[in-house]
Amino acid sequence: MIEHAPPPGSPRRRPSAARRALVLAAALALAAAFLVSLPAAAGLAAQRGPAAVPLAADDCAAGYVGLTYDDGPTSGFTSALLSALRQNGVRATLFNIGQNAQNNPSLVGAEKSAGMWIGNHSWTHPHLTQMSQSQMLAELQRTQQAIQQQTGTAPKLFRPPYGETNATLRAVEQQLGLTEIIWDVDSQDWNGASTAQIVQRASQLQNGQVILMHDGYNATIQAVPQIAANLRSRGLCPGMISPSTGRAVAPDGGSTPPPGGGSCTAQISPGQQWSDRFNLSVTVSGTSTWVVTVTVHSPQKIIATWNGSPSWSGGGDVMTMRPNGSGDTFGFTVLHNGNWTWPDVSCAVG
Repeated sequence: MIEHAPPPGSPRRRPSAARRALVLAAALALAAAFLVSLPAAAGLAAQRGPAAVPLAADDCAAGYVGLTYDDGPTSGFTSALLSALRQNGVRATLFNIGQNAQNNPSLVGAEKSAGMWIGNHSWTHPHLTQMSQSQMLAELQRTQQAIQQQTGTAPKLFRPPYGETNATLRAVEQQLGLTEIIWDVDSQDWNGASTAQIVQRASQLQNGQVILMHDGYNATIQAVPQIAANLRSRGLCPGMISPSTGRAVAPDGGSTPPPGGGSCTAQISPGQQWSDRFNLSVTVSGTSTWVVTVTVHSPQKIIATWNGSPSWSGGGDVMTMRPNGSGDTFGFTVLHNGNWTWPDVSCAVG
């Protein structure tokens, strides 16, 4: 029989003693069941531990970026950095100094176990462009060997110390099967940037781009959760750096095209000119994640660039320019050496 609540103002009947006993018994049974379930739930939570939450594929609609950390492994910082990355579901590329890797083999193993990609950052972090070719080769080769001994795999990526490079160094890289990786965004953590400043600079990253950070600063470690959250909010995911293009792609090597189409146009325009050289500028439309190839005509040489992130072919006659956060127009100076023909320019989506 369905019992209805009494009308307002009417007296309520007190429950019988038998009924009170039944209610009390039911309450005690529920409490006992709850108490029994607590240890089991606690045990399950303890077994799971603070597992990292991986980024879902659906969150990566805007593409992938490369988070890179130079100069490790270091005994005072690498473990904390790896912990922050794992807790936030982030994978990164760690450019290790060879002698640091040799001196801290357990940390190199921890980097690998955490799912990070490990790159070559030379043996002693010197100014390589001031060295001979044989000295360059020794710096890179020793690091390759040390990392391969500790991980079973030789690095495919190389970051030159200070971002300094030249044709001789690129020839050594090619000899060792390494792809040179500079950066599109500099976090400035090496220059005393605060956590908030590091996070702000990381917020400039676009699909395919790479940011420079370092293993060795508390502010950099503390920035990891905010960087991860900002990327998620913008539909971007931390990815691997492709050895074939030097750009960030999906961890399995695939890529996500940038929103808004898969083509671009590069328009070249004249600038100042002098007796021995001339300036040109290139404006890109159609995408903000462009890769522009500039091919000069021998015996021309490009001697200066601005508002872009360049890389070079082994012979120095082909420049590949990518965005560096300064917009979609970049410029360069050509030393013409008697040939005033404009270079050939083509554009592709990065």
